[in-house]
Amino acid sequence: MSTAAFPSLSWISEPQLARTPYSQERALDDLDGISYALHLFLASHMIECEEFCHKNDPEKQRLYYASGFGLIQCVKGLMSFEDEDLLAAIGYVKNGNNVASAHRKRGASLPTRLAGLLVGTLNQTGSNWIGGMTPVERHAELVYAETLYERVSICCVTRSDPFMTAAKAIVGIAYSGDWLAFIKEALNLRTAFNTYRLLGKFIEQADADAVAKGKGPEDLTIDPHFRSGVYLGVGSSNLMLSMMPSRLQSLIELFGYRGDRRVGLNFLYRAGGWTSSSSEPSVDLGMVNARSNLTLRYSLIAIAHEGVRRTLCDMALLIFHLVLSSLTYEGVDIKMAEKILNYNLKRYPNGVFFLFGQGRLSLCRSQPAEAIECYKQALAAQSQYRNLNHISYWEMAIAHISLWDIEASLASWTHLEAEATWSKATYTYGMAVCLSQLGGEKRTAEAARLMALVAGRRQRIAGKSIPLEKYVARKARKFLDQGNRLALPALEFGYFHQCIGRAPRKVVFEKLLPLVEDTLKKLKVHEGDPKQYEGGHGYWEDMCLALFLQGVCLRYLAYSEPFAVIDPEETFPLSKADAAAHAVTAFEAVIRYGPSIELDHFLVYYAHFEYGRLLACMGDTEGARSHLDLVVSGKPLEVSQSGRKGKYSMENALHVRTNAALDSLASGGSL
Repeated sequence: MSTAAFPSLSWISEPQLARTPYSQERALDDLDGISYALHLFLASHMIECEEFCHKNDPEKQRLYYASGFGLIQCVKGLMSFEDEDLLAAIGYVKNGNNVASAHRKRGASLPTRLAGLLVGTLNQTGSNWIGGMTPVERHAELVYAETLYERVSICCVTRSDPFMTAAKAIVGIAYSGDWLAFIKEALNLRTAFNTYRLLGKFIEQADADAVAKGKGPEDLTIDPHFRSGVYLGVGSSNLMLSMMPSRLQSLIELFGYRGDRRVGLNFLYRAGGWTSSSSEPSVDLGMVNARSNLTLRYSLIAIAHEGVRRTLCDMALLIFHLVLSSLTYEGVDIKMAEKILNYNLKRYPNGVFFLFGQGRLSLCRSQPAEAIECYKQALAAQSQYRNLNHISYWEMAIAHISLWDIEASLASWTHLEAEATWSKATYTYGMAVCLSQLGGEKRTAEAARLMALVAGRRQRIAGKSIPLEKYVARKARKFLDQGNRLALPALEFGYFHQCIGRAPRKVVFEKLLPLVEDTLKKLKVHEGDPKQYEGGHGYWEDMCLALFLQGVCLRYLAYSEPFAVIDPEETFPLSKADAAAHAVTAFEAVIRYGPSIELDHFLVYYAHFEYGRLLACMGDTEGARSHLDLVVSGKPLEVSQSGRKGKYSMENALHVRTNAALDSLASGGSL
């Protein structure tokens, strides 16, 4: 296999086969090889990547091939969500962890460890301990933390299956579901975080010493492969912890953990040399700046001066800015995401992961039509890991709802229902609501058939129900109980996927808002006698739903999402002030009618959330905070305390978004 077979990778050369027999002392010789394998993977040559790893390390006993192949299998398992793939991934990750453990520096004897409490140079928890390691031992320490992190991550999403528990104890928390397994995985995560923190302190101390000695901003004796790995670990762990609600963070800090988002982002930016002022990685290599050819320029940086995990740091940043931005506000920078995407798409023009990212960028800018084209390119880019294509179909299904092209959305849900295994219940419900929204006797009958299947297609992860699947099961049951009817089913479903906020304003004004207002007109005919509405079923639920969706549509007409691209010549007969005022009226009506709701109590809580965000946009910070505080207060907002039964639909997701909104308000950010 040579790069001639991969024109898009002509800027790198295939390394020689790994030397045999393997020696731990030469473990770092494999870095060029695993770097090449990663380039193949990112360029959508997944099978070739696997073959390259097998050819160089058939037994998976070399430090970097064992851990690198485990990471690839993690991605594969999470994409397919099949038990066989997930179990294989856990097995490979566990093997990588064992290989890394065999390469680590041996711990000192008990007397030495006790002496380390008094003599700093003997302490095994400080920078001196890391400094006393060989380069191979330092890399092994890093890989050990990485494989622990991967193992916990994949275990936490594996399905619960008691039969597999007896056969495969390695699945830990997710398969067994018992507290001992949970504690074991929690301790693994603690070990990984502590190791990352220690390695980060070592690099910071080494760099500080280099500055003090006048040797430059960085210690050049630390190789870029190790450095990029530490940046990835410290950065991603800080980001993950910072995503937790502030109240939960206070509890975690008692155990010595603290997630600092600014620190996490800065570590990830450092791996690629990203700064807010540079359109490209700000790496000044002298000879590189003399080159005008971008491909050569990037290849020089990639081969000689960037670490093997540098692109993984870029991917972590893209996930934060483009995916997790739907759950948080602080630190999100869409312009930075665009720069990172542009750079990586030049290197990997057919890289499916970066084509996904380009689609998400368009969605964040309220350009769903452009997003769909990106996802089509991603579909065409590779067919080796077919499960990766399911991401594109999911995203297209959502984007089509944003354009209110329900037939196209139905086609995407139908493809997912036929092939994908992540959430059959959700795919089936997506098909059903599209059919119901389109209407007609045959479509409604088919929607009813599908709705009857939803509850039986639910899954459980780590012994727990998936919140989105609980929601669709409740709505499917309601559809059948009401004689095969739901009000605005596709638009309500789309709201939970942020379709309204990502829809072009023209679509909101010309398609979504008229649809909602037509429903309100039908409801108001029965305002004096709700029992005459649809056989006496669901008047107040439908009224509150229509009012809620009206408020959301008007809110986005008044205040678009902060990163939305707006046509400066676009005008509407409804002014910004009027749209905001009407949205306020709609949300207040939902809250007022809340006690009359029998089933869909979530509408009241989400109304407070959206009302709070609207008030924040209008400059009423205190009013916004009061509504957001109510959402997370735990108080029943729709009925009396005695009438409340369990959780409302999508409660956890709302709490995550509300806590993020409150944190953003506290720091003076926008919503």
